[in-house]
Amino acid sequence: MIPVRGVDGLRIAVLGLGRSGLSAARALTAGGATALCWDDSPEARQKAKDDGHILHDMSRREAWEDVASLVVSPGIPHLYPEPNKWIARASEAGVPVDNDIGLFFRSLATPEWDRFERAPKVVAITGSNGKSTTSALIHHCLTQTGRDSQLAGNIGRGVLDIDPPDDGGVVVLELSSYQTDLARALTPDVAVFTNLSPDHLDRHGGMGGYFAAKRRLFAEGGPDRAIVGVDEQEGRYLANQMSEGPADDRVIRVSVDRKLDGPGWSVFARKGFLSETRKGRQVASLDLRSVRGLPGRHNHQNACAAYAALRTLGLPPRQIEEAFHSFEGLPHRSQVIAERDGVQFVNDSKATNVEAAACALAAFDRVRWIVGGQVKDGGLGALKPQFDHVAKAYVIGRQAREISLDIAELDHEVCETMSVAVARAIADAQPGDTVLLAPAAASFDQYDNFEKRGEDFAAEVEKQLS
Repeated sequence: MIPVRGVDGLRIAVLGLGRSGLSAARALTAGGATALCWDDSPEARQKAKDDGHILHDMSRREAWEDVASLVVSPGIPHLYPEPNKWIARASEAGVPVDNDIGLFFRSLATPEWDRFERAPKVVAITGSNGKSTTSALIHHCLTQTGRDSQLAGNIGRGVLDIDPPDDGGVVVLELSSYQTDLARALTPDVAVFTNLSPDHLDRHGGMGGYFAAKRRLFAEGGPDRAIVGVDEQEGRYLANQMSEGPADDRVIRVSVDRKLDGPGWSVFARKGFLSETRKGRQVASLDLRSVRGLPGRHNHQNACAAYAALRTLGLPPRQIEEAFHSFEGLPHRSQVIAERDGVQFVNDSKATNVEAAACALAAFDRVRWIVGGQVKDGGLGALKPQFDHVAKAYVIGRQAREISLDIAELDHEVCETMSVAVARAIADAQPGDTVLLAPAAASFDQYDNFEKRGEDFAAEVEKQLS
């Protein structure tokens, strides 16, 4: 645990008692504060009470007296589409609002660090897509090469639940826009921006607000190194803002769209080959084509960002390449779950929108595509450029018949259930095919979440191949 510093004797309200809220309450208590906990859910309140936390009804008139600050969970809106009523009340009362990420950054460093030979480092990763894979890949490579590393934030453990890092330790944080938007302290040593595409726009008041939330990690944090994907205009703008000139190697530009040149520090991938250039010269290259856990262009972008971060931490290229090959990928994200008779089975249940599904389809030459669920606004029309990768589609979900009209030009079959879709795909598959679950839709018509959908796919594949 990371005890929160500077709160001894203070009364601090905690709103939202999920993983991050309960973690914050424990860390505040360990730092000497009185954590006053509340959640609108009676079940969450009871769980917190059972764990020994103090419940604090924020609706009472005197609830905000002597409260030094309010710590909120990331899922609670503080501005758009409208502020949560208790956050609005805190603002009216002049009570500062923060989150667990802000508490973490202000509490991580301790006087003990003065005795370390190498101060611990924090690598923070944000962006629209690829954050989890990039974070997990960095953590994997560090541990594979013997470096002390902890993975936390939006993946792994809550940030305040990790152990205080030892001499030379690295903390790898995946941070969503919800987390970076509100944190009052953001001071990573290395900050990574993967890419940007529209997401959570209602929460941020539009695309500009969404980008601004991501940008705070760099503008507020002032990292020693900024690793920036420059394949969108927002990334190019961010890299320009962080750089003092073309040769400023504190900014590492990353691309999978084109070769990057110039006197600065760049990492890019083309046709499956990763290249690192500095001062206009190539200094290293890696062949990503045979890295099983990182298939496709989108994963090559993740590999470039992770490679750049690892290089700033002192890892040599060959150690990074070796560690890449032992990375198995994350569950439900281009995860190879089985192979038989030249057919591979890939679980990308996390591909809940057309952008992610397009990346998944583009990663394989001949796909037996399992698609469907609750389709988001706009339908599946944007996937048409990838249809030439699809041998046949197998449509699942309650909207299966409607979805079939969106992909009418493809050879397809309405299956409705995962069991039928897997069975038909196995029956049709030929050597060299990939049976791919990339739904391009939310899971809630049939499953509690995308994880449950992916687990069902894996279970059906295992059952029907046995």
